[in-house]
Amino acid sequence: MAEQDQLLEWAERVAMYLARDGVPPIAGRVLGWLMICNPREQSAGQISEAIGASRASLTSNLRLLTGMGFLTWRTRPGERTVYYRMADEAWAVVVRRQIAGIAAFLDITSQGLDLVGADTDQAARIRQAHAAFEWMAKVFDNAPPLKEE
Repeated sequence: MAEQDQLLEWAERVAMYLARDGVPPIAGRVLGWLMICNPREQSAGQISEAIGASRASLTSNLRLLTGMGFLTWRTRPGERTVYYRMADEAWAVVVRRQIAGIAAFLDITSQGLDLVGADTDQAARIRQAHAAFEWMAKVFDNAPPLKEE
């Protein structure tokens, strides 16, 4: 198998993994490709050609990944082409954002319990969510810090 095919196969594995969490396959392919491609920065045209995605679908997925904190972009002096790359510490930034979301959802479940009362069917369902998110928050609170390379 040619090296390019191996790289694309790996990017596809990244895409299929992320699809389990609702990330669109094209966004996953873009992310996988930008994790492994050389050079590190790629234009939309280069990405489109590499992963076989239409420019239209690529544009919305590049916007999605940029908004999620995975990608950054820049132009070069004298050029109108935009070049994309993985954001520095992208994974740590995205995970920290998700951890902050856990605390935010704990606030929501607490408010829900106050709203419906402690001894209702609704409260039992809310308590299940609250307990799961409370457990995750404790795990992350007690986790050692991420070691940067």
